[in-house]
This record gives sequence, C-alpha cells and structure tokens, in this order.
Amino acid sequence: MAFRLHARQEEAQKVLAGDATHIMLFGGSRSGKTFLLVRNVVLRALKAPNSRHAILRFRFNAIKSSVVMDTFPKVMQIAFPGVTYSLSKTDWFVKLPNGSEIWFAGLDDKERTEKILGMEFATIYLNECSQIPWASVGIAITRLAQKAMQVIQNRQDKPLKPRVYYDCNPPSKAHWSYRVFIEKRDPDTKIPFANQGDYAAFQINPKDNAENLSEGYLETLNGLGARLRRRFLEGNFADATPNALFPEDVIDRWRVTDGVLPDMVRIVVGVDPSGSGDDDNADNDAIGIVVGGLGTDGNAYLLEDCTVKAGPATWGKVATSAYERHDADVVVGETNYGGAMVKHVIQTARPRTPYKQVTATRGKVVRAEPFSALYEQGKVRHAGQFPDLEDELAAFTTNGYSLGGSPNRADALVWVLTELFPGLVKKQEEKKPATVNRVVNRGSGGWMGG
Repeated sequence: MAFRLHARQEEAQKVLAGDATHIMLFGGSRSGKTFLLVRNVVLRALKAPNSRHAILRFRFNAIKSSVVMDTFPKVMQIAFPGVTYSLSKTDWFVKLPNGSEIWFAGLDDKERTEKILGMEFATIYLNECSQIPWASVGIAITRLAQKAMQVIQNRQDKPLKPRVYYDCNPPSKAHWSYRVFIEKRDPDTKIPFANQGDYAAFQINPKDNAENLSEGYLETLNGLGARLRRRFLEGNFADATPNALFPEDVIDRWRVTDGVLPDMVRIVVGVDPSGSGDDDNADNDAIGIVVGGLGTDGNAYLLEDCTVKAGPATWGKVATSAYERHDADVVVGETNYGGAMVKHVIQTARPRTPYKQVTATRGKVVRAEPFSALYEQGKVRHAGQFPDLEDELAAFTTNGYSLGGSPNRADALVWVLTELFPGLVKKQEEKKPATVNRVVNRGSGGWMGG
C-alpha cells in the first residue's frame, strides 16, 4: 500500500510549508508528530545537496532509542523506500546519497553538544521540547546558519529557507513552549515578539492517527488519570501551578525511559503508614511504599511505587517483598502514626529486616522543599512512569499541598530521599532555630550524591 499522511498530518504539512521559521507540533501521544517532522527533515536534506540538519533532544540516550533506532528507520522505509543511507555510530549522523547529513545529539552531553554546536545547520528539530530548558533552545538556534540551495529537477535552484521544528506533549502553561508558540512572547521579558508570524503551532492528537494505532491504545489513554489524560490523549496545556516544587517538565526532562540505570550503591524502601487500620479492607488509607536508590553516578533513582490500600499484614509483606526484590539496604518509616508499630509490622513480615525511623514534625511541604532543587538539577530521576505519585508531586507548591487527602506516595519518597541525601536535610535543619521542630534522621549511614 502506498504511503500517505493521515488527514490531520496533511493539514500540519501546510503549516510546515508556510512562512514561519519556528513551527511546533503539539498534542497527545502517538499522534504522528515525530514521524511527520523527521520526514520533513529528510525531505529538506534531499532537496538541498550537501546540506546539514540536526535532530536534538535533551538526553542523548532518549533520541538514540526513540528516533535513531525507531522513528528514523521507519520514516526511511515507509516514506523513502528507494533512498539508501549510512549511519555513523561513532559520531551519530546519517549520510544521504546527495552528500547531505542529519546529525543526532542530546543536549545533556557537554562534549558532544560542543561538537554539534560547532557546526552550522539548515534545519534544527528539537524533539520533545518540553524537556529542553529555554536557555539551551537559544544556544541551539544560534547554529541555524547554513546557507543551502534547493536543487530540484526541472526547477530553478533557490535557497532553502532555514527552519526550526519543535514537538511536545504539552506541559503546563508556565512552560516556555506555551509562552513562545501560543502567547507569542519572550519567556524571559514577557514582551510580545515583533514578528509573530515567524512562530506557528499546530495540534495533532492520537485520535487523528487512529488508523495507525494498535487496538485498544486509545482506550488505554482514556483510562489514565485526569492529568495524564489531558496531556497524552487530549493534547492540551495544563493550567500553570504557581510556585510548583516539582514541575512536570522537570520530571520528564530527567526521566529514564530506556531502562539503562547505573549500579546502585544504596537502595532504600520508604514507608508512610498514615494511620492504616488493622484489617485489610477498601476503607483503609493508602500506605505509601516507595523504592529508591543512589547510583554510582551520584544521582537518586525512583525505582518502584508499591503503594497499597491494606492493613498491616498485607502492607508489611508488600514492603518487605520490595526490600528483597531490590536487594535493599534498609526500610525507613515515619513513626507519627503508631510509634514502633511500623518497625513491628516490618519485622513481623520479615524478621531482622534493617529498619530506621524518622519523626515528622514539620509540614509536608517543608519536608519536600529541599528536594525540589535536586529534581531541577537532575539529581533525582524517575526510572519509568509513576502517574499516581507524580500527581501528588505536581500538587506540591511553596504555598501548600493542593490536592485533597494525604500524599502518602510522595511522603514515602521523601523518606527515601532523606535517607539517600542525609547531608542535605541536615543543612536545612541547621538553618532553623533550635526551637523549630525538625525531621530527625536516626542512626548512621546514608550517602550524599556527588
């Protein structure tokens, strides 16, 4: 069957061929955005012999697995079946028969980024731009400087218009992508752009690409929680949360999606009991049970969320099973609800399990706040998707916790991070007057990230 774009991609193609230099496709997951933009990069490379083009993402491992090894070969096979190419796995670029090159890079790799940004390009495509800081976007755009000529048979040669492509699953309205492409103003100065016609955006969603999706995929997206459904199914920007401690785009920026993790030097299971009942029933509060580890790279990784609604007999087994499954070093638990009860439950489920207790006497937001900066720096990374826990993190602001109920998953994560980064918590406590209540981290041990 001959290749064809779906109807919404055809509409998007008209925007991509328009007058704007900067064009963003935004919308839900698996809507065909990346395929269409990679196809356009290849088209431009084939039109202009000896031209150079870049496809960039924040993390190199992500672009290698999602674009170089997946979308790009699919585009070539489906849209350009007769075009041969060679891929350098040393420098990570593709060479086309007309001498044009398409380079792939991650902006988190300083050495490689410096090499890429020493070149000039006719096209720059920022894939998953919600993960890329605005400052990095500015640096990348400075390399949109190559003069290239379109050479098409039976047509007069003409200059290839420089283009910057962007795509994303929409984050919040506080993100630069919303400021630039929807509001059309500078994210730093908030001043409207002088040439607003140079910026264009177009929305594509999964339902537009239904013919190319596996059976049941749209139903899966429809079953997500409201936050994820809004982003990955409906493809809409979320209302900005003022003073958010854990912005969605920051978590996404450092998320591990390829399963590649460093060796762990310390693994901790955190438990937040939150006053559970003695019986296993649906009316119990959720017991936050989270596993995290400190890698040899000095970064902390969220490994598993085992949170469960159950009585002590069950949640004790869940926590100790996680301890064994991850070959953990210790279980840490908050003691306000029942004092020594948590230790008793853990060691009843698994005798002699190492256990440390922390006493929470400061507010939830105050406890979580020290770790906000670690997320921003990439010192805490999520190994996969944790939608329920991330919903709780998204509700933490400097003004309080905006969701109803108790953030049991997030609290359990805070206990894990408190154990993995004890020096950070200690520094925060030293800033408080002696009369202020504090988190007490008893016992020795714990590792500071480098």
